[in-house]
Amino acid sequence: MSKPKRKRREKRKVRVFPIILVLFVLVVGIILLDSNTRLTTTEYELHYGDLPDSFDGYRIVVLSDIHAAVFGEGNERLISRVKDAEPDIIAITGDFIDKHDKLAAETQLEIAESLVMELAPIAPVYYITGNHDWNSGELRQLISMLEEHEVRVLRNRYSLVFRGDDSIILAGTDDPNGPADMTKPAEFVAKIHEAEEPGFIVMLEHRNNNLKLYSELGVDLVICGHAHGGLVRLPFTDGLVGPQRDWFPTYTNGVYTMGDTNMVISRGIGNHTGVPRFLNNPQVVVVVLRNADGG
Repeated sequence: MSKPKRKRREKRKVRVFPIILVLFVLVVGIILLDSNTRLTTTEYELHYGDLPDSFDGYRIVVLSDIHAAVFGEGNERLISRVKDAEPDIIAITGDFIDKHDKLAAETQLEIAESLVMELAPIAPVYYITGNHDWNSGELRQLISMLEEHEVRVLRNRYSLVFRGDDSIILAGTDDPNGPADMTKPAEFVAKIHEAEEPGFIVMLEHRNNNLKLYSELGVDLVICGHAHGGLVRLPFTDGLVGPQRDWFPTYTNGVYTMGDTNMVISRGIGNHTGVPRFLNNPQVVVVVLRNADGG
């Protein structure tokens, strides 16, 4: 009588494994779906001793690495996130379109224009180039469209942004995938220092690898993207894969500090790779500037 009982127990054990496997695949599938479709908003408050008093509480919404992504009809979910963040300005930090995308260039430009038309009434929009924007072959058309909708295109240029009687310097670099003779960051910042009195500098840059340089140049805040959050974010890592397909990269997400300089890196919104995001949701970043004596 004992032998048949052992066989029944063995059969039960055999059936457990397929159930566990199915549950595992289901959980991973749900995480992948969530990681690639659910937008998140992350807010960072940064305190500065040299921030003009009028700019205490100033809100910068950052949209990086959009890659022609769409969230809801007419990008309604992305637009809603931006509205809810109540920005003073909106910064698009490169890779608005995608050189590898299956969508035709014309379709990508239509998606970009539709989004810009909704963003422009919310707050002033600023744009800098990314490597994909250059490589797409559509940069001229993209910039022409953006300027038609009064987006401020910062290609190694800067603007004085005013609030009350105070101002800060908002600068933007051109991505190095552009012409070889373009102005280099150190030269660009030197020109800003020559032209303007010492002031608070916010630098928009697509790439995420110049914190040390900007710290040495006296830039207060750098805002960038490019790393896509490392695509796969495992516990105790700063992402699994870097922009150069390097393993376990650094500078992929959040705030990094060197000296008196902060660098805020967005995980981005779209994805041009064949690797899906995992535990790394598309991200709208909100940077809130605070005076060290306020907020």
